[in-house]
Amino acid sequence: MPKLSFEKQLSRLEEIVEKLEAENTDLDASVKLFEEGMTLSKELSQKLETVKFKVQELKKKGAQFITTPFDTELAEDTDGEE
Repeated sequence: MPKLSFEKQLSRLEEIVEKLEAENTDLDASVKLFEEGMTLSKELSQKLETVKFKVQELKKKGAQFITTPFDTELAEDTDGEE
């Protein structure tokens, strides 16, 4: 299954929440929806963290917009040195 965009994943998560809040959803369907929702929630959180670190790196570089691949190890660097 192809990866959905952030917006589509978020929309699907909202649909799941609505279905889980509906009183007419049976238990088996609720469990499957809950599992899917948890997976989506984890993926969305990871995407947000990645974007957060990218923004932080851009702020650190200031006006020096250098096109280099993002290194996730830099995100763990607390003193800001590369």
